[in-house]
Amino acid sequence: MPDADVIIVGAGLAGLVAATELADAGKRVIVLDQESRLNLGGQAFWSLGGLFLVDSPEQRRLGIRDCYDLALQDWLGAAGFDRAEDHWPRRWAEAYLAFAAGEKRSWLRGMGHRIFPVVGWAERGGGNALGHGNSVPRFHVTWGTGPGVVEPFERRALEAERTGRIAFGFRHRVDKLVVSNGAITGVQGALLEPSEAARGVASSRVTVGDFEMQAGAVIVASGGIGGNTGLVRQNWPARLGTPPEGLVCGVPAHVDGRMLGIAEAAGARLINRDRMWHYVEGLRNWNPIWPQHGIRILPGPSSLWLDAQGRRLPGPFYPGYDTLGTLEHLRRSGFDHSWFILTQSIIRKEFALSGSEQNPDLTGRDWRLILARIRGRQATGPVEAFKKYGEDFVVRDNLDSLVAGMNALVGEPLLDAAAVRREVEARDREIANAFTKDGQVMGIRNARRYLGDRLVRTASPHALLDPAHGPLIAVRLHILTRKTLGGLETDLDGRVFGHDLAVIPGLYAAGEASGFGGGGMHGYRALEGSFLGGCLFSGRQAGRAAARVV
Repeated sequence: MPDADVIIVGAGLAGLVAATELADAGKRVIVLDQESRLNLGGQAFWSLGGLFLVDSPEQRRLGIRDCYDLALQDWLGAAGFDRAEDHWPRRWAEAYLAFAAGEKRSWLRGMGHRIFPVVGWAERGGGNALGHGNSVPRFHVTWGTGPGVVEPFERRALEAERTGRIAFGFRHRVDKLVVSNGAITGVQGALLEPSEAARGVASSRVTVGDFEMQAGAVIVASGGIGGNTGLVRQNWPARLGTPPEGLVCGVPAHVDGRMLGIAEAAGARLINRDRMWHYVEGLRNWNPIWPQHGIRILPGPSSLWLDAQGRRLPGPFYPGYDTLGTLEHLRRSGFDHSWFILTQSIIRKEFALSGSEQNPDLTGRDWRLILARIRGRQATGPVEAFKKYGEDFVVRDNLDSLVAGMNALVGEPLLDAAAVRREVEARDREIANAFTKDGQVMGIRNARRYLGDRLVRTASPHALLDPAHGPLIAVRLHILTRKTLGGLETDLDGRVFGHDLAVIPGLYAAGEASGFGGGGMHGYRALEGSFLGGCLFSGRQAGRAAARVV
């Protein structure tokens, strides 16, 4: 008799969703993970909890008019599907958008999930209606951030564990998928020594034994490659230039991509491995949890963006507009870093940091701290801590001193003070008039037409050199690894295709391991808020499909 009906590899969000769907269908489930129980929920726990929704009540209350057709137009403009293997990714994209415009919100709400009332406007786009970007705000932050997304599924999974429908095997590292007569029938692997490492901290890989388990099906929900900089560089696409030497990691070390290679060795088809999502606004964490720990700035639109030699980035490469377009542009600069120049007024209103631990107000569901974020002269406590302790911040009272500090930080005089002043003063002259030819200034004013941005995300337009808004701040930005956009090719049930293009019996994939669905439902670019949502949707699809056949 098999050890379980279904074995799930990975106790992150997608794995938990699949496990709870199976348990609700009366199936016996084993969830294996190489980390300890402290890491239940995986990467999702550390996230800001942003969810992509279409035509939500939150949008409508803020005067945002959205619909499936507009969202599909935006998604296809971002994805740029252009390969034969994009058949299933595109079908997944269409199905996911129907989910985001349909039952996604009510399904989550029925489990106790709640949303912060101000909708964010992420990835504002590349400049035309059919191109990349969100035409309207769609980034719905979970009340409780990442832990608030994980919470309903963790609660359901632990209840199923108490009743015997789910069993967890922590510190179980899967090293092989068992193949019998062309079907996946189980897993083999190593038992890792017990670990008391805190959540996210790199744990021991010392083995103390081995194991083998049998099941009617296996679901791979093991995540991507973002914690493995070697694999990131190996798969780095030529279209984005040369791989950076100075990467920082936006995910823990256990996001190592091992299971992708293991599934491929068992016959699974891995597609779009060159598609990936990395941020260009990364900071070195002054208080790191995992190796090379980086934090992303979620910027508003007002900071002046310069490359390492002080040249202003052209449109549409403004803060918060086009992540991969900006990455491609910066890789041509010959340097791994770039700069924001801003003021205290901008950092107070516009800087948010990715991560549940960087947002105690939202994570702790604390309205008092939320009001302090909106009304205070200072930025949030975590942002001010980075400004004080972070190695990437320079704070000065005048521009010449600021540029000198920037050069000192990188250890060579890459920036010419007169050239930087010319860029800053030119930008400030455009701010002084209600009319402008400057695309970024137009974007700032467009953002402030939206109530949500005017309240919490976009500072009143002002001159950077106005001392009333000082001090001046420079922030050195690094490239931060995050998401794998390609993955194991699946049909809409999450069933994995083999090298021969036939479905492999007994093998499913969900979450980042499947490119969030189909082997890459985002195509080349993401619209944001769709990574957690992709885990939710693909985990649900795979769990429900497996339950029908085992």
